[in-house]
Amino acid sequence: MIARLRGKPVASTPEGLVLDVAGVGYLVAATPSAVRKAEGAEEVTVETYLHVREDALHLYGFAERAERELFVQLLSVNGVGPKVALAIVSGSPAEELRRAIVREDAARFQAIPGIGKKTAERIVLELKEKLATTPLAPVAAAGLDDHVVARNALVELGYSLADAERALAETDADAAPEERVRQALRRAA
Repeated sequence: MIARLRGKPVASTPEGLVLDVAGVGYLVAATPSAVRKAEGAEEVTVETYLHVREDALHLYGFAERAERELFVQLLSVNGVGPKVALAIVSGSPAEELRRAIVREDAARFQAIPGIGKKTAERIVLELKEKLATTPLAPVAAAGLDDHVVARNALVELGYSLADAERALAETDADAAPEERVRQALRRAA
């Protein structure tokens, strides 16, 4: 198992990030946060997960250990493969996703392309008990509630759930819900 790579980022392609580690170029399908971490860096450390299939070996890369741990937990859910798990982890911070699972916010996962209602509900159902025993970071729980408030406001204004999540992803996550809605509406105009 390759759990971590430290090397020089030499390329960023649609397939992922290429890291040169002691002369060997590893192609890593990475989260956006891992790609941002590598941009302009002389050397970067990326947490990785090696997915082994009969016909291929695929490396998935993460900016932090919490992302990788959530990715691995998502793989344990029936019907969630590595590409879907990577899409989930790429969309929001790991702690925010954990809180969504614990609070049974399946709508948060339905907004991710490739995830339907049944898969979203299965993610929440299968991971809720596992994550309930894991202590969440002491970040104010209001952060997730604020996100839900902003998302619901956009849905009330006629956005689909997926469009509301996409619009909020481009706003300042630390802003108040009202301000996030304003930012989303300004960007849409």
